[in-house]
Amino acid sequence: MTRLTEIRWHGRGGQGAKTAALLLGDALLGTGFYMQAFPEYGPERMGAPVKAYNRISDAPIDLHSGVDTPDVVVVLDASLMKGLTNVTEGLADDGVLLINSPDPPEQVRQETGIKKHRLYTVDASGISQEIMGSNHPNTPMLGALMRVADFVDYGAVKTGIRQKLAQKFRGRDQIVEGNMAAVERAYQEVSGE
Repeated sequence: MTRLTEIRWHGRGGQGAKTAALLLGDALLGTGFYMQAFPEYGPERMGAPVKAYNRISDAPIDLHSGVDTPDVVVVLDASLMKGLTNVTEGLADDGVLLINSPDPPEQVRQETGIKKHRLYTVDASGISQEIMGSNHPNTPMLGALMRVADFVDYGAVKTGIRQKLAQKFRGRDQIVEGNMAAVERAYQEVSGE
């Protein structure tokens, strides 16, 4: 039986939603899965809402469109929960909603009025700021995603992420190690229902 997992990333320009989706896709290349990773945005500037997508399957993927009915929604900026963007659109009642927030899931649920979905939070911005000295929540969110979504092996994806970061930041081991520490910490600290 073919298993297809669809992920929709919501963020703001400059937070790394596109990079996270592409990094996840690249990390999965060596795991035996078929995958897609792509962004959706126009001429938006830094700070404007953006979306990115992943599809992961154990069989070839014939779909070539945005993700309208995701299994998982990852929100890099909690302020998007209060704006015009409906981040839960198309998410099944039992779908996973992962939000970058220092607040516990119960508080986020109460403040947003979200009654459905499996809701998880992690302070990815705080982790990034503390470990790397900048607010880049995308790699910590990858770690949290691996914890709350059971579609791939964490160790294999973590190895793939390290390899891709090492290629991108060749000779800058401090950046690679900082990102990997942020991935691991978010994996450990994510909380939810």
